[in-house]
Amino acid sequence: MAEQAIKAAEGPSMGEVFSRGLLTENPSLRQMLGLCPTLAVTTAVSNGLGMGMATTFVLVCSGIVVSLLRKVIPNSVRIPAFITIIASFVTLVMMIVKAYLPALDDALGIYLPLIVVNCIVLGRAEMFASKNGPGAAAIDGLGMGVGFTISLTCMSAIRELLGAGTLLGFQVMPSFVEPMIIMVTPAGGFAVLGVLIAASVWLEQSRARKAGLPVPPAAEVDCATCPIDCGIKDPTDASCALGEATVERIEAAVEEAVAAAAAAAEVAEAPTPDAPKPEGSDA
Repeated sequence: MAEQAIKAAEGPSMGEVFSRGLLTENPSLRQMLGLCPTLAVTTAVSNGLGMGMATTFVLVCSGIVVSLLRKVIPNSVRIPAFITIIASFVTLVMMIVKAYLPALDDALGIYLPLIVVNCIVLGRAEMFASKNGPGAAAIDGLGMGVGFTISLTCMSAIRELLGAGTLLGFQVMPSFVEPMIIMVTPAGGFAVLGVLIAASVWLEQSRARKAGLPVPPAAEVDCATCPIDCGIKDPTDASCALGEATVERIEAAVEEAVAAAAAAAEVAEAPTPDAPKPEGSDA
């Protein structure tokens, strides 16, 4: 107990700071940050790797600079100052990519300069780098960047493999397998993101169980405050309206709504009696 109290007072170790961004605080899968590039550029593995590495570079470098200047930057202008620092490193990344990787520059397009306003970079500068030393800020940025890169790479691999049958441009799927074009569309991106989020939650809960840590319980259903009067009064019942709405109840609600709409339409279309004409007017 004493050792745990001492560790809590000292704060998390560098290993804990780095590992948080991989799963428990993964920017895309757990914090839901940076979803625009996550969904837009993950149609090919090369695009996901390029965006992830560029973001990681900006996270590490901007975190170090923000940490070094945290006692110099006035609190009233800290956000503009953070954005200026981030924009400087994003400009450097853009120049390097444009000079040495023109194909990647064309593929990433506008999303490369938009790293300046990426919530991941600005959020880590505000929440961690501005409150910790440069070493911890660099480790935190590296962990968040690696976690972001892993998320993009996994999404890119799934979408490229199923949508084009290739990985890194090399044909992997047999020629007789028809590619799923939907995987390279926004709908496919949302579907893959949802699966990866569910997988990350399952992995985190499994890790917590193996380590003997408490797992947050599911939200309990309280029939007393339930807005749906299903008359079951047993949340464990399969036909509970909050657990699994039955088809009969849904059909009844739909029929009632359709009947009400039809009645309203009839009232609106019903002819109105002629208004009495004023005296002295022409017939």
